Amino acid sequence: MKQSLRDAFDIKVKDKKINIISDYEIFKDKKLLDKLRTEIVENLIDKEMPKDTSLNEWINDLIDKTVEGYDLSNLERSHLFNLIDNEINGYGPITELLNSKNITEIMINSPNEIYIEIDGVITKDDSISFINDEHIIRTVQRLIEPLGRTIDATNPMVDSRLEDGSRINAVIPPLSTKGPVVTIRKFKESMSNIDELIRIGTLTPYMARFLEAAVKGKLNMVICGGTGSGKTTLLNVLSSFIGDERIITIEDAAELKLNQSHVISLETKTMNYTNNNEITIRDLVINSLRMRPDRIIVGEVRGKEAFDMLQAMNTGHDGSLTTMHANGPSDALNRLETMVLMGGFEIPVKAVREYITSAIDLVINIERMSDGKRKVTSISEIEGIHDGEIKLKEIFAFKQLGLTEKGEVDGEFILYDGIPKVYQKIKAHGILDIEDIFYPDNQEPSPLNKVPQLPEKEIIPDKKPEILYYKGKYEGIGPKIE
Repeated sequence: MKQSLRDAFDIKVKDKKINIISDYEIFKDKKLLDKLRTEIVENLIDKEMPKDTSLNEWINDLIDKTVEGYDLSNLERSHLFNLIDNEINGYGPITELLNSKNITEIMINSPNEIYIEIDGVITKDDSISFINDEHIIRTVQRLIEPLGRTIDATNPMVDSRLEDGSRINAVIPPLSTKGPVVTIRKFKESMSNIDELIRIGTLTPYMARFLEAAVKGKLNMVICGGTGSGKTTLLNVLSSFIGDERIITIEDAAELKLNQSHVISLETKTMNYTNNNEITIRDLVINSLRMRPDRIIVGEVRGKEAFDMLQAMNTGHDGSLTTMHANGPSDALNRLETMVLMGGFEIPVKAVREYITSAIDLVINIERMSDGKRKVTSISEIEGIHDGEIKLKEIFAFKQLGLTEKGEVDGEFILYDGIPKVYQKIKAHGILDIEDIFYPDNQEPSPLNKVPQLPEKEIIPDKKPEILYYKGKYEGIGPKIE
């Protein structure tokens, strides 16, 4: 039976935010700690464990021989045992970071330069360190080995997922000039439902209800935003609204966690020294069309597969979802257009824009704000093409007003006047439970009657929209602000 350090030595961990024992709190002489740890780890690598000795006994024997002559306290020796135990039974110095539920990202820039993200805020963690560059590479190999991935001089870059759904990206020399660089984006189970996003202020209840109706109404949607803005998390949440349908997910590294019973997950395959057969996102999108999907979910569109994704949306696979890197809805469509044109397809720009307009219904933008919090800053529909350009119309938006005294973003979520065109498509699928969002005075005609043609409304820039949230407090739909 393997024993952890806390079981073996009954260590009481201080109630800290990230539940980590700091080297400096326990082992004041950091240079001595690194020297002892290096010597013990080298002995573990070079020597074989005796057959008649248990793992814990062997570790303790190596520690006793190494620390002989040094006056260490019981707590210092226990901490040293913990480090070695993590090397064998865990993932080295970052074992506690991986186990912490509060940490969302781990960034290793060098053996002594490790950053973590907690609640959207990035800070340097001086409590842990690696011995050297080889120590970092060994740790990465242990993380990716169960998934059949390798990293070495012939494969100096890896982008993969861990067993818990977290994502790891590692780059080593010669691609990285300063040594191994590792980024681990952890999967948070608490962010797998819309209620949690509402609780932390990412979006409002009205926005959540509208997006749920849009998914159930089989609207084609693109989620855009910057790196680390929460695109995949939002995609995962929206995917949970899909009913009993045949869903095919396509990703570079499988991160989506869908609970539906009929889900097929496809993952790309990179080239390595044993096999040069690379399978790209585009290959999988093309192949998925032959697998009788009801919905296709592409983790991220970034190249030639953009055209095939648009084809899928235009050929009966309504309700498809994807993400892409962009600074906003307009930039997302421009980038999508560029990806199609750069894919080698001889298609006029006008035809590409018409194709995008007929394929995509909603563009959702999510941002990581200056205080580290994520917010859905825009939900827009594609109105059509005007003067040769694709025209977007915002339905919901978040407008930043400034910063509070604590440095938090101060702003408001707003709902623009007018009935979105996509609302009729949602209604056509029998979804009628969002009438109060766009008809607050119950002016919506009975669904049994013919729905009248509503006049198109332009967004007037200086017109004050209705308030959903004001300075973080939920108000519902209120009066116009004068």
